[in-house]
Amino acid sequence: MSGLIPYLLFPGNAAEAFAHYQGIFGGELQLFDYAELGRHDGPADAIGHGMLRGVVELAGADAGADDDAVQMGGMFFSLLGTADADTLTRWFDALAAEGRVISPLTTRPWGDVDGSLVDRYGIRWLIGYHPEE
Repeated sequence: MSGLIPYLLFPGNAAEAFAHYQGIFGGELQLFDYAELGRHDGPADAIGHGMLRGVVELAGADAGADDDAVQMGGMFFSLLGTADADTLTRWFDALAAEGRVISPLTTRPWGDVDGSLVDRYGIRWLIGYHPEE
């Protein structure tokens, strides 16, 4: 493990969400369904555990019968300086597709560029970079 890795519980669309995030961030994706894990608290084909490994790492599953699906308030997943400006701009645009931009990528008074959005899965992102001189 490289550090803090968010573990998201999706409302039945984890496979779709993970494929979407892999399409944006790249990386290696592993998915295991409930049947493979011997879980019986949801449909056999629901994702019981998934992991995206790469520059951006995410883990998660489809919420089980006694779990709540992820709801984000008062927080963002921050990708400040995680990659070069072009890559971060592409990620911002891809995550914003079918989502909602809260604040577009904008140069801030302190010189950094950042913006925030809620993606199509309800995940809130803060993305930005320090422009190269």
